[in-house]
Amino acid sequence: MKIPAIKQLVEKYTISDLKDAEQCLFEDQPLPIEVAGEDDGEKLTHILAAIEILEDMAKGDDYMKALRKYTQRVRNSIS
Repeated sequence: MKIPAIKQLVEKYTISDLKDAEQCLFEDQPLPIEVAGEDDGEKLTHILAAIEILEDMAKGDDYMKALRKYTQRVRNSIS
């Protein structure tokens, strides 16, 4: 997971764009948007993180608060 890659997706694409890209990954299709990552797993992680952050931002959080909530959730899930 690379925060700069997630930030780029949040700034550049809509939730709809990201969900389309997620579906393409599941169907082994070419991605309609540019997503940084070394492999499909990392790309999917970046897409899912950006979707979650954008959804929190739509509820009123700013980018940094939404990012902190996401990274805290990830940390809690692996500890």
